Amino acid sequence: MKLQLNIQPLNTWLNTNNEPLIISGPCSAETEEQLLTTAHLLAATGKVSVLRAGIWKPRTRPGEFEGIGSIGLEWLKRAKAETGLPTAVEVANAKHVEEALAAGVDILWIGARSTVNPFTVQEIADALKGVDIPVLVKNPVNPDLQLWVGALERINGAGITKLGAIHRGFSSFEKSSFRNEPMWELAIQLKTLCPDLPIINDPSHICGNRELIPYISQKALDLDMQGLMIESHVDPSVAWTDAKQQVTPAALSELVERLTVREPESQNEAFVDQLADLRKQIDKIDDQLLQKLGERMAIVGKIGEFKRDNQVTILQVNRWDAIMNKGISFAKALKLDLNFTEKFLELVHGESIRKQTEIMNAGKAEKGLAAETHTEVKS
Repeated sequence: MKLQLNIQPLNTWLNTNNEPLIISGPCSAETEEQLLTTAHLLAATGKVSVLRAGIWKPRTRPGEFEGIGSIGLEWLKRAKAETGLPTAVEVANAKHVEEALAAGVDILWIGARSTVNPFTVQEIADALKGVDIPVLVKNPVNPDLQLWVGALERINGAGITKLGAIHRGFSSFEKSSFRNEPMWELAIQLKTLCPDLPIINDPSHICGNRELIPYISQKALDLDMQGLMIESHVDPSVAWTDAKQQVTPAALSELVERLTVREPESQNEAFVDQLADLRKQIDKIDDQLLQKLGERMAIVGKIGEFKRDNQVTILQVNRWDAIMNKGISFAKALKLDLNFTEKFLELVHGESIRKQTEIMNAGKAEKGLAAETHTEVKS
């Protein structure tokens, strides 16, 4: 089912010359000099479309720098006047919206900590009614596609048609090289739900360190995202917030220069024909995979009945270990990604457990319902 949003294409509300949209600027506006210097250096690269700066900073714990506040909007206004770059800021409540609009900010974005709270999003949406301004919505902190979709719907419901999403990764308990796990599949699901929705990638917050930003940026463009939001500071080593994930304007320019921009479609007839043939082959294999999975689950059902009749537990750890070890060895021989293989086997095993549990408890559920009905009749 497609997501029904009334939105305008990105190129109708922001001129990017058919290049990826590059939004850049400091994580936090710290001083007027810092912001203006950074803005001028970014403008001089000729690669930045929009100047961003954090004015209000929602921090995880109190006592940390929480943004310079409203005075930073005046600095941003001056930076816009001097460089000609449109400006963007994060807003987290109605007051932020009112002050940003009054200061002539061109683009607003809603942060991950705000997206997670429908009350906050609705407050922002109410403040935007009757306003014609682009709004970008970051994914929520946790991997919840419905929260992300709901936030977009609330903002669109307020009459905002210049609407886009920002993919900044998701919080995870698993240790990783990334500050926030990309979980690309959720961004892809959103794109599938609403193909016309512009999605901007935020490699700075996904990576948490500048070394990984080029890799994530390229992957985002390869997945047909429309642009990047990359934090830049005139001197990241002395930045007041998120110093490790900010790059200098010169480094940003070099990074963007090295990115390969690919087209989502090709008009080359030979390419189209060959691609169609390869896709037919994949479709055939996918059909075979699903058929084999169906056959496997039919056998799983028989095993479930056999275990039930012989009073044997569903989970047998030794058997699961053997399946996993054999699968990983086979995956290595086939040159399959081991992480993918583990997740695939875990999904199949999880479905097998679910199916056997259903078989094991089917009779008990019926008996329980009958007993409950009997009790109600007696009472």
